[in-house]
Amino acid sequence: MTSNNRIDPEDHDFKPLAIEGSLPLKAVGIENLKEGNPKHMPPHRYLHPWFARRPTPVSRLAILSSILPRDTKSNELLEWMQIGPKEDIGDISEYVEKKKATEGERNGTLGEHYGYPRPFTASPNETELKELHGRIREHWDGELPSVLDPTAGGGVIPFESIRYGFPTKANELNPVPSLLLKVLLESAPEVGSLNGTIQKWVNRTRERAQDNLAEYYPNKSEGQSIDSSVCTYVIECPTCGSDIPLVPKWWVRNPNGSGTSVVAFPSFSDNGSVEFDCLIDPTEEELGNFDPSEGTVSRGGNAECLNCDVVIESDEVRKKIVGGNFEYSVYGIKYRNNDGTPGYRAPTAADQKALKKAEKRVKEDYEIATLLSTPIPEGKKTREPLNYGMSEWRDLFSPRQLVAHYEYLQAVRDLETEIREKHDDKEADTILTLLAFSASKMVDYNCRLASWHMTWAYPNPASKGNNFAFNRVFVDNNMSIGEMGHEMHAEKVIESYEELVSYLHGEVGPAELTNNDAADLPYSDGTVQSIVIDPPYYSSVMYAELSDFFYVWEREYLKDVYPNFFSDKLTNKEDEAVANSERFDNVAGGDSSKKELANEHYENKMADIFSELYRVLEPGGVMTVMFTHKETDAWDTLTKSLIKSGFTITSTHPITSEMPIRAGMRQSASADSTLILVGRKPIEDESTDADIPCLWNDVKTDTRTTAKEAARNLLKSGLTLTKTDVIISAFGPTLRVFADAYPVVDDEDNEVPPRRALEEAREAVTQVLVDEYLEAEGIDELDDVTEWYILCWLVHESETFSYDEGHQLGLGIGVDIDDIKRSTKTWRKSRGDISLRSHDDRVQNINEKPEDRSSRIPVNPDDLSFSLALDKVHAAMHVYDVQGESACCDWLRERNFDTDSTFKATLKALLQVLPHDHDDWELARDLAAGRTRDVLDLDFSPNVFADDGDETTQTTLGDH
Repeated sequence: MTSNNRIDPEDHDFKPLAIEGSLPLKAVGIENLKEGNPKHMPPHRYLHPWFARRPTPVSRLAILSSILPRDTKSNELLEWMQIGPKEDIGDISEYVEKKKATEGERNGTLGEHYGYPRPFTASPNETELKELHGRIREHWDGELPSVLDPTAGGGVIPFESIRYGFPTKANELNPVPSLLLKVLLESAPEVGSLNGTIQKWVNRTRERAQDNLAEYYPNKSEGQSIDSSVCTYVIECPTCGSDIPLVPKWWVRNPNGSGTSVVAFPSFSDNGSVEFDCLIDPTEEELGNFDPSEGTVSRGGNAECLNCDVVIESDEVRKKIVGGNFEYSVYGIKYRNNDGTPGYRAPTAADQKALKKAEKRVKEDYEIATLLSTPIPEGKKTREPLNYGMSEWRDLFSPRQLVAHYEYLQAVRDLETEIREKHDDKEADTILTLLAFSASKMVDYNCRLASWHMTWAYPNPASKGNNFAFNRVFVDNNMSIGEMGHEMHAEKVIESYEELVSYLHGEVGPAELTNNDAADLPYSDGTVQSIVIDPPYYSSVMYAELSDFFYVWEREYLKDVYPNFFSDKLTNKEDEAVANSERFDNVAGGDSSKKELANEHYENKMADIFSELYRVLEPGGVMTVMFTHKETDAWDTLTKSLIKSGFTITSTHPITSEMPIRAGMRQSASADSTLILVGRKPIEDESTDADIPCLWNDVKTDTRTTAKEAARNLLKSGLTLTKTDVIISAFGPTLRVFADAYPVVDDEDNEVPPRRALEEAREAVTQVLVDEYLEAEGIDELDDVTEWYILCWLVHESETFSYDEGHQLGLGIGVDIDDIKRSTKTWRKSRGDISLRSHDDRVQNINEKPEDRSSRIPVNPDDLSFSLALDKVHAAMHVYDVQGESACCDWLRERNFDTDSTFKATLKALLQVLPHDHDDWELARDLAAGRTRDVLDLDFSPNVFADDGDETTQTTLGDH
């Protein structure tokens, strides 16, 4: 337990560390954003798909600053991080910031503009390592401190640690990323380059599989080989018996104005079976009344028969798919000419015959018929495939896909003995693992969950959205020839591995790897000096559920190579540290919902993990936690776990870690910035004062003051943070205040959880944001619902955001959003999130007779008074929109809105918070201009009408 008095590293016996001082956060944040460019990502991202990785710069910063002395200068730290040119340019942070500000004016590449390469491509040379190690040994009594990542995942943190020559330990529960760690942390430093050697085995694998698959991918013409087939499901119309292909759009390629456009044109034979023609760059005359953007399937999943126009309800369509009452069909084919150029054609009878041949093979070949027959377990991410009849992992593949993947698996199995004869064990294991990685990437792009990218005409990976979404259109790749086939994926895997090897030089050795529950590590007490952890993200990513998709294939490839990894049929979900509510479906009830049980499980698990880390850390050791999440529940559970395990929070830092997403896409629970929390293990037992509680009323005042101060400092810092991330970043200092006071009790001696402090922080920072970004006078005089609506737009910069965030924002101003949902229709639920409603969802049509209007729509524009200020403005928008300016002027005069301060304050606020491409913003602008402006007697400053991209708009904060 921590004591009530703040433990300052400078006033204690802790070794003073750089991470507890001032860090060059802005410069490192800029480097994080540069790494987010999908064209220039670190090589480990191309080795194998994984669902969450920290950028290299922030990981490198966390490692180095956690073991370097506090008096390390920013320039020294950045130089060791390989940030900045080699020549002396003065203050590196200022230099990087200036380069970021002038990126748009550059000539040449980004590297040429900055004068140095991206940090992930640069390792310290032997001279730099010697100097760095000397500095660290001097600070750590002659030894290099060990660095442990107990939940290593994709391996960025431990790889950066071995890259700097530190004694490194990495632990990971899940076998899929554990394989990645094997390659990163053992093969790369020990086996080294396999350039040329592995390519031979790749080629031989492909040759064997290609020969066995040729009959399943027939060529229509000499010199043309199938690259990929765009596939769908065909069901029978219950009325006329015709085929109904379940295609939302008939575009095979729709480049949106540039490049070749390709359309699949359906027609029917005499027996009602559907046939397809392929139209290349079709003219309006060729298309006639045919619209390629209108397929047979609506957004809601209903299907319309092209022959008799009958509509089959979505539930009936799904029942047919679940029951297997469908046929697989190809409706467009992309092929490759001998010179590699692409072409497009319609499917032939031979193509459909090849599908049937694969189907027959799957039924008759015992090995394929039993391949991947493991049931798909029920879970948060597996619900959709299960709902569409995919009960076993094999069901995620069409018959031809399954045959193709089997042939590549069999080719590697056939070569394994020869590989082992010609290479030592470590080399052979590495070769086999890299071949399995190539297969995993092929699986990702060649399954029933891999959708077709119509703009660029290639498949999207199934893992793209961190879910298992069912697609009515999917891609069947010819993996031996195709652009996204074996050659491309294997080449990328080899390139990535070789690049990683090239980053390791000097005295760099392997890490110590373990495949354990992080709450049960095989290390002795007090033997680790530094821990850097990027813990599992609460409820954001269901790692084990998602990784089973890869695990079942990798088990087939590598169960004899790594028997400890693949002893079970699926990944370990019992010991996983996530808040997965689906696991508690059968036990929830009484006073506990399944969400509450999931939260409790995550909290307990993280408490066990942090307690274990406390055990293995030496007294005075440091633990640096990187966490990226928006939801208060996530921070609450993480903080309780951290405090209860005994750590003292000594420092917090916000840093930009992710590429900001445009406002309309801000629906993820992950934030764009990372908050770094630094915890120390006390050198001596300080538990004597730990049980003396602090009163919440005293802590509450400190919490609000600290949060406001942190927010103001962040707004002045120039860090690239969204307004949501300003709130999240203020959580760090807030939690430190709370942790220093822990335990905290209310007036009735009930323990107060960290979330109360976070709620106060959220409310306090929101007020700071209002003061900073809203000019509207009278905001405080508005009704609570209108204020909540405006603040949601201000803070979240999107109509859709986390329910938890909206709920917490409401509590801060006295609004229970569940109570207002039905009566005000200000918001609706959208896949568990909040979606704010615009005026056209809330106002009855004034042009309709009152008796014809829906009683479910709450705002009647005929009313002379309104209970909510938002209702007044939304009604005015509606009248202006459907009856025009003159009618709206009369409507406004009739209600005396020229003297209504709440109407004016709401209108002004909406102009400042709504995105300028939103219909409501355009109507608000029209109301604030022309004759309606005169009627309302408005006097708004030009900033209210500022274009998106100006400093007053709601993109990101800071000058880059």
